[in-house]
Amino acid sequence: MNFAFSEEQEELRRAVRQFLEAKSPETEVRRLMETTEGYDPAVWKQMGQELMLQGLAIPEEYGGQGFTFIELGIVLEEMGRVLLCAPYFSSVVLAANAIMNVGTDDQKQALLPGIASGDTTAALAFTEPSGKWDAAGITMEAKESVGGEFTLTGEKMFVIDGFTADTIVVVARLEGTTGTDGIMFFTVAGDAEGLTRTPLQTMDTTRKQAKLEFDNVAALPLGSTQDGFAAFSKTLDQAAVALSNEMMGGAQKVLEMSVDYAKVRVQFGRPIGSFQAIKHKCADMLLEVESGKSAAYYAAWAAAEDNDELPVVAALSKAYCSEAYFHAAAENIQIHGGIGFTWEHPAHLYFKRAKSSEIYLGDPTYHRELLAQRIGI
Repeated sequence: MNFAFSEEQEELRRAVRQFLEAKSPETEVRRLMETTEGYDPAVWKQMGQELMLQGLAIPEEYGGQGFTFIELGIVLEEMGRVLLCAPYFSSVVLAANAIMNVGTDDQKQALLPGIASGDTTAALAFTEPSGKWDAAGITMEAKESVGGEFTLTGEKMFVIDGFTADTIVVVARLEGTTGTDGIMFFTVAGDAEGLTRTPLQTMDTTRKQAKLEFDNVAALPLGSTQDGFAAFSKTLDQAAVALSNEMMGGAQKVLEMSVDYAKVRVQFGRPIGSFQAIKHKCADMLLEVESGKSAAYYAAWAAAEDNDELPVVAALSKAYCSEAYFHAAAENIQIHGGIGFTWEHPAHLYFKRAKSSEIYLGDPTYHRELLAQRIGI
C-alpha cells in the first residue's frame, strides 16, 4: 500500500475542487439550505455529465467509470470541504453500494445505470424511530403474499434525501424473523402508493433528512437471498468509510479557516496567532486532522481492496474522524471569537455538519464498542 496519491488521483482532486468551489460557494449552500429539495438539479446534472462523479465507483458494466473507493474518498473529501448540498451520499454511497452488495446481475443492470448517469436519485432507508444503526433496530416486517410479492408497513427515520429520491432501497426483515435472520433489501418507487414522505426539521439543514411512512406498500425484493445481514453490515461499513473521508474534508477546511484568521486578526498590537494559546489550539487541530486523514485514507484503501480489515478500520475511522472533525469545528469557532458565533459566519455551518456527521451511522462511543467486538475484546 502507498499512502501517496497518484498523479491521476491528484488531477481528479484538482478538477473536483475547481468545480465545487465554483458551484458550491457559501451563498449557494445557504440558499439550498432553505429549500425543501436541498440541491440544484442543474448542478447535479453537470456532475453526472461533465465530471461523471455519480458513476465514479460503479463498475463499467453497470454504466459507471469503474474506479475504486479511493477515488470516491477523494471526491467525498472535496464535497465535505465545501458542504456540498446534493443527494450524492444517499445515491452513490448508500443506495448504489447496497444494490451492488446484494442485487442480482439483472437488478444491477436495471438500477445502477440511472444512478451512474445522475438521471436517478436514490436513498437507503434503514433506521427506524428507535434510532439504532444496526440490524437490532430493524423491526419493519416484509409480508409475503401469494405469488412472491411483498408489502411493507411501518416507519423509517432519518432517511437522507428520502423526500426527493426517485428510488428508495428499504431494509426490512421477513415476517416472523428476529436478530440477524431474515434481513432483506427491497426497492420502492418514490411515488409508490401508500408511501408518505415528510421532511424532518434537523439541526444541519445542509443534508436533508425525511421520515418515510409505509402503509402496505408494494415492494420488490432486492437480491436472491432472504438473509441480507452480511450485505447490510458491509454497506454500513462502506458508508462509515465514505463519511470519514467526507468529514476530513470539512475538518481540513476549518483548520485552514482558523490558521488564516489567526494570521490576520490583531489583538494588543499583534496577530492572535502569535499567542501561545492560539498556536497550541491550531497545532492540536493539525495533529488531529492529519491523523484523521490517515485513518480515513487507510479505510478507503481497505474498502477498495474489499479485504478482511474493512470492518475493523471502518469502525476505527468513523470513531476517530467524528471526534477530530467536531473538535476542529468547535475550536474554529473559539479562535474566531464573537464573530464565529454569528449566523453570518460559515463557522457554524461546519460545526452543525460536524455534529450531524458525528451522530450519523453511530457516534464515536458506538463505533469504539463495535471496534472492540470486532477485534475480540
